[in-house]
Amino acid sequence: MEELQLKCAVVDDSRLQRLAIVKLIDEHPSLELVAEWNNAIETKNGLLDTPVDLLFLDIEMPILTGFDLLDDLENKPHIIFVTGKTKYAFKAFDYDAVDYLRKPLKKDRFNAAVEKAMSMMRLNAEGVPVEDDDYIFVKSNLKKRKVYLKQLKYVEALGDYVKLIMEDGDPIVVLATMKSFEAELPSDRFLRIHKSYIINLDKVERYNSRNIEIADEKIPLSRHKKHSLIEALNG
Repeated sequence: MEELQLKCAVVDDSRLQRLAIVKLIDEHPSLELVAEWNNAIETKNGLLDTPVDLLFLDIEMPILTGFDLLDDLENKPHIIFVTGKTKYAFKAFDYDAVDYLRKPLKKDRFNAAVEKAMSMMRLNAEGVPVEDDDYIFVKSNLKKRKVYLKQLKYVEALGDYVKLIMEDGDPIVVLATMKSFEAELPSDRFLRIHKSYIINLDKVERYNSRNIEIADEKIPLSRHKKHSLIEALNG
């Protein structure tokens, strides 16, 4: 299979910081640097003529921040935020960021973020389903967010919230009860196997009388749900 290549660009108002990122990009066999920009306005104009797969984006820049830039973009590339501050980390993931890197960059952490981006691109290349019933919108941190059901491994109860465990990216926390969230999911693909867990049936790798396994994670199985699980898996 042909190795995936990502066209990427760097956005940072510091020339030294851009050089540091460019060096790491040049050393990565799956990255191709196609542009460098030093502010949000320059980036917005540049993206019209130079489409990219992956943007390494600073947050604190003069006039417009990295967040302001993303608010103005209609077609967003995958984003890896690169900043010296930790205070923006939670907000960054409202923008569906691939990752959030702190300056100064470390090569192993940089490469791990790139691998996450490549995994997401591979999913898209394989064709993430976009039928009406293949994603849902959830409200997380006061914003609507699209969740592809194909990537949802399982749902875990978390007090007054539910936590969505995804194949890629951090968990998504949603204000909802398990009962109300269960009603949002297609019953032929998701099953509540415990008072605190709803699973994606397609992700089940093994099961016994006490638990099921999804990607090496063991999830408890209620005794009275075992028959429903067997029926669903064989159905």
